[in-house]
Amino acid sequence: MFLLAAGTLFYGCSSAARFTGNKETAPRINGAGAEANSETNSKGDIIGETILNPDEFKDAKPLEVEIGVASYYADKYDGRPTASGVIYDMNKISAAHPFDPLGTIVRVTNLANNKSVILEINDRMPYRPDRIMDLSLGAAKALDMVIVGIQKVKLEVLKWGEGKRIERIQNPF
Repeated sequence: MFLLAAGTLFYGCSSAARFTGNKETAPRINGAGAEANSETNSKGDIIGETILNPDEFKDAKPLEVEIGVASYYADKYDGRPTASGVIYDMNKISAAHPFDPLGTIVRVTNLANNKSVILEINDRMPYRPDRIMDLSLGAAKALDMVIVGIQKVKLEVLKWGEGKRIERIQNPF
């Protein structure tokens, strides 16, 4: 009887799924991972299938360039909402940046192999002073950096997002 009561108590205290239903609750700039129906432009950038005009950023001059170390995040956050409200799908191409406005379109180039991907900033991270951005698993695959885990990258802002830009401050963490 005690075991039955304890089991019921623990089951009642377990967490329930926070979000259910269709993960595509908001429009995306990049809706596909590198292995899906993505395209490449003439520069070799991998571009998600849902960009309205894939050549729009082909010859875009960068508005800002940042070089630093990127990492990627995957299953721990899969299915959770991002800072922009979009549900994170680790297999799609997206990224998190601590300061740039949400919705910013960037070209990220792996400086070890020169592979690049164009993606949207839709989340806030990393909170480490030695990293400039976190990539989704799909973006990390496109850049061929999954095994290494972290990689020196060049981040080129191609179009500023409509979101609020956060002042670059010393990392409080």
